[in-house]
Amino acid sequence: MTRSLAYFTDLALRRHEGSVVTREGTLTVIRSPQNQGFWWGNFLLMPAPPLPGDLDRWETQFQNHHSAAHHRAFGVDTPDGNEGAADDFRAAGYQVMHDTVLTAEVTHPPRRLNTDATFRPLATEADWASAHALRMAVNAADPSGHEETGYREFSTLKLASYRRAQEAGHGALLGAFDDTGTMLCGLGIFDAGEGVARYQSVETHPEARSRGLAGTLVHTAAAWAREHLGTRTLVIVADPNYHAQALYESVGFTATEVQLAIQKRPAGD
Repeated sequence: MTRSLAYFTDLALRRHEGSVVTREGTLTVIRSPQNQGFWWGNFLLMPAPPLPGDLDRWETQFQNHHSAAHHRAFGVDTPDGNEGAADDFRAAGYQVMHDTVLTAEVTHPPRRLNTDATFRPLATEADWASAHALRMAVNAADPSGHEETGYREFSTLKLASYRRAQEAGHGALLGAFDDTGTMLCGLGIFDAGEGVARYQSVETHPEARSRGLAGTLVHTAAAWAREHLGTRTLVIVADPNYHAQALYESVGFTATEVQLAIQKRPAGD
C-alpha cells in the first residue's frame, strides 16, 4: 500500500494512461511505453528515503529497469518529505524536489470568478487541437521550458494518454474556452479510486492570465468530479515556490503532505 497520497494518485493516473506499474518486493517500477520521454512515467518508487551509501544501488536499479532512458527519476514513498540521505544524490548532480500536496473535500468560487469563458470537458477534435496549442504556448513562454520539437512530441503523446483515460470514463480534461472556441486554460481531473480524484496540468495561456480563469476552472472541475466520479477527496500538487499553491488555497485546498522526488536531467538537457 502506497503511503504517499501523491504517489497513490500518480500511480492510478499512470495506469489510466496505459502505463505499466509493477511491484518487485518493496520496489515499484513505473514504465510508460506509450511515452518513453515522460520522465515521471518512467521512474522507480523507493519504499523509504535513501540511506547513506544507497546512490550506486539505486542507479544500478534504475539502469536495470529503464536501460534505454537518459534521465534518472526516483519517487520516495513518504508523506512527510523526509529525504534521508538525499544529499548523496545532490552531490551527484540530482535535483531533490519537495512539492506540496493539497487536499479538499469541496471548493468554493475564487474571489475573481470568471464569467466570460465557457468551462467544460473537451469534446471535439478541435478542442484537443486547441489543448495542444495551449500547451505549446505555455511552454514557449516559460524561460525554463523544454526544447520545442521534443516538447511537441511529448505533449502530443501526453494528451493522447489523457484522451484515452477520458474516453474510458476515468475523468476528463476540462478547458476554459472563449467565444471562438480557443482554449485559454486547461486541466485534467481523474479518478484515483477510493473516492479520491487528482488534478493534472493546470495551465493558462500567457495572454489570458490574471482573468480568474485557473481558479474558476479548478472550482468547476471539483464540482464536475463530485457529480461524475463520486469524488470525496480532491488532490492537487503544487510547487511551494510558485504562485499556484496560493491560488489553490484560495478556493479551499489545504496543505496535507509533501511529495519527495529525485531526478537527474539527461546530459545536455
